[in-house]
Amino acid sequence: MEYFVPKGSIVREIWGKGDTTLFIFAGASAEFALNKAVDWLYFTGKLPADPLGRLFSTVSYARQIVFSENETALQAIDRITAIHAGVEEKRGSRIPDWAYRDVLFMLIGYSISAYEMVERKLLEKEKEEVFEVFYRVGHRMGIPDLPTSYQEWEKVRKEHLRRNYTNSHFTQDLYKQYRKHLGPIRYFLLLEAQILVVPERVRELLNLRKLSFLTPILAVYKFSRRLKLDWLLKSLILPSAYKKEIAELDVAACVSS
Repeated sequence: MEYFVPKGSIVREIWGKGDTTLFIFAGASAEFALNKAVDWLYFTGKLPADPLGRLFSTVSYARQIVFSENETALQAIDRITAIHAGVEEKRGSRIPDWAYRDVLFMLIGYSISAYEMVERKLLEKEKEEVFEVFYRVGHRMGIPDLPTSYQEWEKVRKEHLRRNYTNSHFTQDLYKQYRKHLGPIRYFLLLEAQILVVPERVRELLNLRKLSFLTPILAVYKFSRRLKLDWLLKSLILPSAYKKEIAELDVAACVSS
């Protein structure tokens, strides 16, 4: 049986861990808010109405691709392409190619930074593996001008962060929605998690500190995993309305090897 991502791949390990996925979630929430093409997500109304659900949806699609057989994964990618084509038709214009690349770059970047935050530093060949998986996703979607190696991606990523991100009124509104849906304590935890994983450019645009209060807490969290208590911490971090999504965060781990 051929899988889109082979069993034993570091990408399966990254996306099979709920805690890693939460940090990917945190980083993505920052970049979605800053991206100059965020108006496309406001056009559908889904992001401001349910920002957590929209981000969970993005993560869910990525995990479906990572853990599926090749044909099923390709079908999932094609569905994503069709959904975006439908939105473009309704609005009467095209989503910029650079915006598609930004989302793809985001998944590559936070797959690496999130895993390194809660587990260990990745080897260069493992980073290449992460890049290669999402490169194939972008290629299937027909996204043009993709970098063809991890080293090239690093350079293009920096340029995209410089050119395609800004702190706009959409940013301010979306962060208000995050606070509304999370509550003050969970919102504070989101900001602290973002400090740990976002690139310097993103941290500067959001006026985030360089040091996070979560740094010493991470050691406690890692110990809680040994005692199988990490599910409790995840429940505290995310609202009860997302119990199903919380429960599924580690489901993929059982098929990751």
